[in-house]
This record gives sequence, C-alpha cells and structure tokens, in this order.
Amino acid sequence: MIKKVDKNAARLKRHKRVRGKIFGSSSKPRLCVFRSLKHIYAQIIDDNKGETLVSASSNEKGFNLNGGNKVGAREVGKIVSSRAIEKGISEVVFDRGGYIYHGRVKELAEGAREVGLKF
Repeated sequence: MIKKVDKNAARLKRHKRVRGKIFGSSSKPRLCVFRSLKHIYAQIIDDNKGETLVSASSNEKGFNLNGGNKVGAREVGKIVSSRAIEKGISEVVFDRGGYIYHGRVKELAEGAREVGLKF
C-alpha cells in the first residue's frame, strides 16, 4: 500500500518547530504569513499581548489583483508594511509559517521591505 504524504501536516510540524524559536514582542512584533491556493494573508502579531496589530490579505475588498501569484503577494506585502508604518511599527520578526522562503512568500517579504519594514 502506498502512503500519501500529508503536506499540510508536515508544514504545520515545521511551523510549530519554528514558532518555538520565533517570538514577537511589543518592540519587534511577528509578521506571520499564510498562503492558500487562491489567496495570501499577512498579520503583524504582538505575542506578549496575544493580539493582531495589523493585517492585510488578497481577500480584502478593493484588492483587484490575484492573490495566487507573485504580483498579488508583493502587493499584500506593500499593504501590510504601509499599515504597520502608519501604526509606528518599523521592525518585525518574519514568520514564514512553515512554508519555503520561495515564490509568493518571498515576494510578500520583498514587498514589505520595499515600503520600509525591516526584518
């Protein structure tokens, strides 16, 4: 019998391992990324308080690009970064969510860096 690998379970295992090492504080919150097949989501989270400070996604009203490609991911990165800078957040810790730093995740990070977010 052939056993099929559950890719999402492996990703969650990686994410859990990384989250043991990465922690977002009030001075340096965590930029968390989640990607689905159609959309990409980004949140800036303060783990001390357990609250989301800023969020952006390709699923929002007024977002006209496709969230399932690199162009849309870069735009989501720019949006979340500009919202964070408006709130006075200039430095974050990047949490890739167990995904490989490649493709849409990398584009989101580069889009956030373009606007001025440091990590």
